[in-house]
Amino acid sequence: MNVPDERVVQGALADEDGTFEASLRPTALSEYVGQAAVCDNLTVAIEAARGRGDVLDHVLLAGPPGLGKTSLAYIVAKEMGVDIRCTAGPVLERAGDVAAILTNLERGDVLFIDEIHRLNRVVEEVLYPAMEDFQLDIIVGQGPTARTLKLELKPFTLIGATTRTGLLTSPLRDRFGAHFRLDFYDEDELCAILRRSASILNVPLDADGAREMARRSRGTPRIGNRLLRRVRDYAQVRADGKITAPVAADALSMLEVDARGFDKMDRAILLAIIEKFGGGPVGLDTLSAAVGEERDTIEDVYEPYLIKEGFLTRTPKGRVATDIALNHFGKLRSDLPGQPRLL
Repeated sequence: MNVPDERVVQGALADEDGTFEASLRPTALSEYVGQAAVCDNLTVAIEAARGRGDVLDHVLLAGPPGLGKTSLAYIVAKEMGVDIRCTAGPVLERAGDVAAILTNLERGDVLFIDEIHRLNRVVEEVLYPAMEDFQLDIIVGQGPTARTLKLELKPFTLIGATTRTGLLTSPLRDRFGAHFRLDFYDEDELCAILRRSASILNVPLDADGAREMARRSRGTPRIGNRLLRRVRDYAQVRADGKITAPVAADALSMLEVDARGFDKMDRAILLAIIEKFGGGPVGLDTLSAAVGEERDTIEDVYEPYLIKEGFLTRTPKGRVATDIALNHFGKLRSDLPGQPRLL
């Protein structure tokens, strides 16, 4: 039985969850900035479970990348006073992989599965009785002599994180007792996160500098903390080490992050729709080929923020650039080229 090395899995998750220091993660719900409704509901659920001496119900966390799903999973485990085991959907290839992890969990432990929508179907079906009845159905032998063996598991909490809720099968989704969706953060929340991160990193950061970075962080703490590290380097080399609004603006301009937080790929996507396809509609596969980026990356990483900010819309015929996007690039719809036509 090949069991994924947990240290490798956790290392992969750390890389996926951003390049900033692990120390920047909040360690308690009281330190967690934003997502007030999610935190309030989790606080009630945790206090109720501890009061009953019970195991916390299974939790599904959904939302775009970088909003704090992994951090919340670690916080839940710490608040419950239990251990956490981490893995990712694509890593669990065989039923034996998940069986090995589940049989080693103690009562109340948290199993965190990132990108749970990418679970192998066979592995997913093993999880059904494990989540519902805390049992594992294992087939012993082959052919006519094969028989089913039930293994009792210690009650545990499964926390699943997904960026694509729609790809979860109904049987799996319905076995989660609590569903929470994380939303993009506003500027004030991002400012608070950046000030906390700057204090941990011992980086002088004034209010205007924090506001400038927050404005360009695309509503995402992971991006904000990544920008903070890069602006810190710029301030150390080309300023006096203190991050002010002008220093932050100069550093972010060097990184090609504009005033709306758009990076090179954001602009490439919008300009491709505007200049190559007359503002749209254009299909996702065609757009992917035009900008040289995977369709899943466009759909999961770039589109949510562009749609939230009103720069892009999805229609049955494809993606369309809005008037806000045209104004951002100083273009008029009447000046756009017509859609390319097949001869």
